[in-house]
Amino acid sequence: MKKRITYNFSLLVLMLTLIFACQEEDQTFGEIVAPSNLVVTATIVGQDASNPNGDGSGLVHFNATADNALSYKYNFGTSQLNAPSGSTSFTFSDLGVNTYTVAVVAYGTAGVSTTSTIEVEVLATYSPPADLLDALVGDGSKTWRIKSEKNGHFGLGPVGGTVAAEWYGAAPGEKSATGMYDDRFIFNEDGTFTHIVNSTNDDPATNTSGTIFGRDPLVNELGPHSETPNGADIENYPYQDYSETWVITAPGGVETINISNLGFIGYYTGGNHRYEIFSRDIPNELTIRTTDGNSEFDWWFIITSEEEGASNELQTIYNTLAWSDEFDVDGAPNSANWTYDLGTGDNGWGNNELQTYTNSSENVIVEGGNLKITAKAENGSYTSTRIKSQNLFQFTYGRVEVRAKLPVAQGTWPAIWMLGSNFETVGWPNSGEIDIMEQTGQDKNTTLGTLHYPGMSGGNANGGSTTVPTSTSEFHNYTVEWTPDVIKIAVDNEVFHTVINSDALPFNDNFFFILNVAMGGSLGGDVDPAFTEDSMEIDYIRLYQ
Repeated sequence: MKKRITYNFSLLVLMLTLIFACQEEDQTFGEIVAPSNLVVTATIVGQDASNPNGDGSGLVHFNATADNALSYKYNFGTSQLNAPSGSTSFTFSDLGVNTYTVAVVAYGTAGVSTTSTIEVEVLATYSPPADLLDALVGDGSKTWRIKSEKNGHFGLGPVGGTVAAEWYGAAPGEKSATGMYDDRFIFNEDGTFTHIVNSTNDDPATNTSGTIFGRDPLVNELGPHSETPNGADIENYPYQDYSETWVITAPGGVETINISNLGFIGYYTGGNHRYEIFSRDIPNELTIRTTDGNSEFDWWFIITSEEEGASNELQTIYNTLAWSDEFDVDGAPNSANWTYDLGTGDNGWGNNELQTYTNSSENVIVEGGNLKITAKAENGSYTSTRIKSQNLFQFTYGRVEVRAKLPVAQGTWPAIWMLGSNFETVGWPNSGEIDIMEQTGQDKNTTLGTLHYPGMSGGNANGGSTTVPTSTSEFHNYTVEWTPDVIKIAVDNEVFHTVINSDALPFNDNFFFILNVAMGGSLGGDVDPAFTEDSMEIDYIRLYQ
């Protein structure tokens, strides 16, 4: 009997403890009340008396309000969007006038909810051009990535601003430790969007997890995580491969990629997962822009469908001929385009060169459709020519293409290059120098491309080289692609040296052309004792902008 009384007393104590614990828990959560008075409104963009179903963009702005609501969620049938504030936008892409039923859920304390629906009748008239669809989809095997090697491949600026480093643009490779660069994005022809989170896994079919990069706290929309923010970022957030849907629209005439639900590209910013195509001038490259879920920043990304290092073919953004000399009039070079440097190295070209520069027809002439610059042995020394466009033609940015055949003789040092127009006031290398083509006097199978600027000049210049075995027997195209972002040097359209341009470098102002053949010196080296004469022949020089 005694034991039984003790047991019942213990049970009573336990029950009372649980009752008081539950009361304390209720006091913590407060009263659970479902949201009420849920009101949803829709504004169809471009709607007026003449266009009752909108302007054809298919874009609709929604707003929801409710008493006791903490957040909202919209269900558009194929897509669901979280909208903590109650406001969101959606683009309907089915062509023609269509009626859509949109469900809106208002969430209150402890997840209780209230649902309402609204019908909208919307006109969509946009059908994306075939070239854009082909650029995105290709033959079905095309995948896209953040172009991490390009300056400014990821950045932010003010909402509605231009895509530029107004506030921030990532340097090449800067975000390599965040989980962004190994993501791959596929726009499938059937309208599905596939995000491969870690393309470096050995077997993508079985290894479907990796890490992503996102904005804190917006990235919390993807689910709970334990990563500590690094400033305003969540880096290496564990995530799985997934598929959503995608469609192209053009609200306000701007081509826009729309990805359903929580699908995203590059860096998770929340929002409506719409990416305006800011630029698609470069083959296999897009610059896209999106506004984050807080409407605080515009974020941009440069994406490419080429794997890094997969192709060295020059992809130009300049295709309009702005200036040229075709060298099709026999005689002296066109005086409207060219003037001369004259005299010996004492006049400023140094490098222990041996030649004297002249304007004699023995050293320079246009003949048979080619410019010929000839170095000659004369009276125990050498003569040659250096022509330049200084004070006659100068420019900033563009694609320069020079078709040339080079001299074969040992000791000749041919060069096709450009010099900053302000060099007389700021000096060299502060002015900058772009050597499109140089060849040493001892190795006629190798072509050099070099940039000189403060900290990287002379023997410490920023240069590269490539093999051109027929440079002295055949004409080849020597090219520089010079943009505000990058300088690429190529032979026959194959890039062999790339330098990232920036405001800190002297390659954002006017330059002029120089064409010459030097003898001996730091790159010419020893001259063949039997040398008599040899020429660099130029078919044309063209500038595209």
